[in-house]
Amino acid sequence: MGVVALLASIEASRGREQLYRTQAPQVLERLAARTRFDSITASSAIENIVLDDERALQLLRAVPDGPYRDRSESEFAGYRDAVDDLLAKGFEPLGVPLILHIHRTLMRHAEDPMAGRLKSNDNFIGARNPDGSRTVIFETVPAGEQTVRHLSELVARYEQALSETQIPALLLLAALIVDFLAIHPFEEGNGRVARLLTTNELLRHGYGVARYVSIEQRVFDSKNSYYVALRSSQSRWHEDDHDLGAWTSYLLRIIEDAYMDFEQRVAAGTELVGATKREQAANYILTQAPRRFRLAQIADALPDISQATIRDALEGLRAEQKLTVGRGRSAMWERSDALSGRGA
Repeated sequence: MGVVALLASIEASRGREQLYRTQAPQVLERLAARTRFDSITASSAIENIVLDDERALQLLRAVPDGPYRDRSESEFAGYRDAVDDLLAKGFEPLGVPLILHIHRTLMRHAEDPMAGRLKSNDNFIGARNPDGSRTVIFETVPAGEQTVRHLSELVARYEQALSETQIPALLLLAALIVDFLAIHPFEEGNGRVARLLTTNELLRHGYGVARYVSIEQRVFDSKNSYYVALRSSQSRWHEDDHDLGAWTSYLLRIIEDAYMDFEQRVAAGTELVGATKREQAANYILTQAPRRFRLAQIADALPDISQATIRDALEGLRAEQKLTVGRGRSAMWERSDALSGRGA
């Protein structure tokens, strides 16, 4: 019944999406800009690829081919390209060629010889002990013929279920991701590909919230629950006796929370219809921007408002003690609600 309630809540929110697209296109454009930043930085951070905000912004705006200082930057840029490619293309049925294309895009700047190729060595998911031994947490499908067969069957059965059954697409998506990560078809980048596939399938099936609120950020914020739910639903996977309940509930809660946030952000953005650019900037900073941010992030999200106007709004909010700012050329701004533990 919990899953049914979550599905009903999500479907009700999805039904209101078109209204927002018609009534608040500028607000949605700004939400999409912030979501791009949040999704790329959060999904990278889950894999311990962390750049400072200033460098992250530079790479988000940079030409596709660099230059990059290290592998972290090249993999960050790969996720940028994969997100942009996914959002720009039309949505198509899922197949192995599409999955390989996503991985190739993700890993191409790292000059990884396995970019876009299925693993040739088995994965290890577990912990290394101080004595040098290893503790296996989950045994993935072996490399070679078994990986090829399992991945091909997975996408074929997923597409067949979508076309021939009445099972909700979100339930099939949950099963798809559990199976994909159990197969672990690549030597590196499996988690990032799984998150990109999640976004791809959400958008393909009409859940546009993934374009305006970062699903990856919510996974990052709850990554302990993410791994617990995933491992719970993968238990006895090889015996075909696993229970999808924990993972399905986790994924649906993430999507429901994203929709709730989406509606709150749209409501906050539409309150200032007819307001001045300065008022719009101030409203965005207080209601939609991250709690800690740089000027460049706000400028990136508000391309129709000049940096001079944004600076004026920032200084006004600081004078009202609604913001604080650090020192230096790339000072980090912080909302006062963040300091006190309040706010969205």
